[in-house]
Amino acid sequence: MDTQVTDNKKDEKKKVEIFSTPSCHFCHMAKEWLTEKGIPYVDYNVGEDKEKRKEMVEMTGQLGVPVIRIGDDVMVGFNQEQMAKLLEVAE
Repeated sequence: MDTQVTDNKKDEKKKVEIFSTPSCHFCHMAKEWLTEKGIPYVDYNVGEDKEKRKEMVEMTGQLGVPVIRIGDDVMVGFNQEQMAKLLEVAE
């Protein structure tokens, strides 16, 4: 019986998390872009979730949103080109 070993790391998708507020225009743009690309994400409303707000401030040193964490990478603001590069998708 042959056993085939595959490198699953290549197939793993990076976890995407967005720290946002409901009134943030750029937060909405980032989430819409991810949805269009079919990329799942976890959205944290830092206006209501004090623990996630604290985590965001500790991560970035500021209160600006959106904060987008893709795997181990963190970006402040919505930069479509950078997100596409980190997620390895076409813009």
